[in-house]
Amino acid sequence: MVNPHDNSPNHGPLEKLINFSARNWLLTLMLVLAGAFWGYRLLITAPLDAIPDLSDVQVIVFTNWPGRSPDLVEDQITYPLTTTLLAAPKVRFVRGQSFMGLSFVYVIFEDGTDMYWARSRVLEYLNSAAPKLPDNVRPTLGPDATGVGWVYQYALVDKSGNQSLADLRSLQDFNLRYSLEAVEGVAEVASVGGFVKEYQINIDPNKLASYGIPLHKVTMAVRASNNDVGGRV
Repeated sequence: MVNPHDNSPNHGPLEKLINFSARNWLLTLMLVLAGAFWGYRLLITAPLDAIPDLSDVQVIVFTNWPGRSPDLVEDQITYPLTTTLLAAPKVRFVRGQSFMGLSFVYVIFEDGTDMYWARSRVLEYLNSAAPKLPDNVRPTLGPDATGVGWVYQYALVDKSGNQSLADLRSLQDFNLRYSLEAVEGVAEVASVGGFVKEYQINIDPNKLASYGIPLHKVTMAVRASNNDVGGRV
């Protein structure tokens, strides 16, 4: 007959655990109830996502410099920003991409870094990098979104041949973009390619001289005609 209280060396760890639980049933019951309560609490508080966010903590820096070649964008914008942001604390590595008139810099931080803290550090180092950049070039931070947030990519194609690249880009910038940004949960609609619509003013210096109008007054008049003002109904 086997004695359940026998603590001989022949008993394995599982048998010892069973014997301990049987002798201390009240303590075992309390531990089981505590574990069940903790598991239930984790179940109701744990975030449930269809696609878990396993991406790195990253901050995207976007810079627009229209009309410049990728080589010039790389030399004047992407490289200075990359070398400056590498010195930021908790940065693992920095990747840069240069396109026609566009620069993207991806700053990857260490795991566990708070996203808002990381964005604040990037803003600080962008301010220190401003003197290295061309005039009128202002880098901006990308939206507060994760690396798995890029859910859809599309292209506008005119099979009839009646629309130019400038027309397609205008359709994207002034129609499709705002419709998509109005969808709940959309952080940004990024447009790449085509020709951005712009307005040019060709000044005749001879006529300015004949009317006695200095150039800076023309500049001020153009700026005054393009102000953003609030409105109401």
